[in-house]
Parts: sequence; C-alpha cells; structure tokens
Amino acid sequence: MGFGGISIWQLLIILVIVVLLFGTGKLRSLGSDLGGAIKNFRSGVKSADDEPKADDPEQRPGDSDSR
Repeated sequence: MGFGGISIWQLLIILVIVVLLFGTGKLRSLGSDLGGAIKNFRSGVKSADDEPKADDPEQRPGDSDSR
C-alpha cells in the first residue's frame, strides 16, 4: 500500500496520463517556474529576517529607556 491507499502502480498511471496531457516540455517549464518562485520566496523571507523591525524598541538607535 502506498500513500493514503494509493499504490505505486496507480501513481505511475497518473504520471503517464499527466505527461501525455501536458507533454514533457510544459512540465519542465512548470517545474522550473515553480523552483524559481520557491527560491525567490526563500530569499525574500531571509532578507526580511535580516532587516530590523520598525516597532522593535531594542533596534531603534538613540532611543533609551531611562525610567
């Protein structure tokens, strides 16, 4: 038994049908576009994590808490 009741043979049949419907070139470009989107998303998240937040009082220069 495979993933959630789907056997390996059923997955292979679905894969063959998808390749026949869309063709290998279309699937290759789709995979490449998806990979590029994931890469851009990860780099955007990483650059957002590196920037200091505006509402974080510890990151503001010249702001001292002298109470």
